[in-house]
Amino acid sequence: MKRILYIGNFISNHTRYVGASEVLLYLLEKEGYNIQKASHKKNKFLRLLDMMLKVISLRKSIDVIIIDTFSTTNFYYALMVSQLSRLFKIPYIPILHGGNLPKRLKNDAYLSSLIFKNAKTLVAPSHYLKYEFEKKAYSVQYIPNTIPIGDYKYQNRKLIKPKLLWLRAFEKTYNPTMAIEVLRKLLNEYPSASLCMVGPTRDETLELSKDLVKRYQLESQVQFTGVLSKKEWHTLSEKFDIFINTTTVDNTPVSVIEAMALGLPIISTKVGGMPYLIEHQKEGVLVTSRDVNAMVAAIITMIENPVYANYLAMNARKKVEQFDWKVVKEAWNKVLN
Repeated sequence: MKRILYIGNFISNHTRYVGASEVLLYLLEKEGYNIQKASHKKNKFLRLLDMMLKVISLRKSIDVIIIDTFSTTNFYYALMVSQLSRLFKIPYIPILHGGNLPKRLKNDAYLSSLIFKNAKTLVAPSHYLKYEFEKKAYSVQYIPNTIPIGDYKYQNRKLIKPKLLWLRAFEKTYNPTMAIEVLRKLLNEYPSASLCMVGPTRDETLELSKDLVKRYQLESQVQFTGVLSKKEWHTLSEKFDIFINTTTVDNTPVSVIEAMALGLPIISTKVGGMPYLIEHQKEGVLVTSRDVNAMVAAIITMIENPVYANYLAMNARKKVEQFDWKVVKEAWNKVLN
């Protein structure tokens, strides 16, 4: 089996949040691949240093480098690691995660070309990024984010109650305050409505969200759990009936894929890769970014039409069954060998 160095953010020991990268690494190891990784460092500078040192120290004992590639700070991690890989003539495979990478291609064309034109293969977990990169004449292999589908118990909800679940990092990009605005408006129709918000803190939006809850006097209707393990939030999800995704930029978030697998009807903003993941009114409902009224209307429709909500949920489950590791691993084996 190939010897792999996987470059990404492996910081679940600090945050308790297990992302797509750690899931993929674990599954590749189970397939027998010999994998080293970087980095588990929480500090961004130390993380980059650790990544660079790993490439240097392992340059003679690895066959390929996988690089998680995002559109913000991590873009520069990918840039530096890819150029170091070129220096040592080590093939590398960027995995295109960042929903704003198309803007990078436009605004930082030269730096983007340094990373992407010299790669062994580009892997995109969404048809959205595959399409955007192919418009710029890059060749891209589509391999979806994977989940072990057998670990996800599908729950059929005969009644749809106004119980909302939001799961994402508290970060400006993901617009968590919109969820609170949605709840506030929904309470006019359903006084028993509630909202649970799960996820790590990345910026000031957690405090902004809590301040908004206090201002609207919604303390009894909104719950903040912080980060939960997969098992914890899967159990928690059984108490809720609708999953809302309020992001302003996105690719194919694992949180939404997991919610689809669990049988939660999905209402999401129509940004980035979301229309490629969810077919509107077949596997979920998509609304314009920041449109609180549209999201509230979609929630009310689901509550009033549970048959429709369950139709969406069942179709969504069928969609993500295609992302099971038994299917996805074949594509990874072809790319890596």
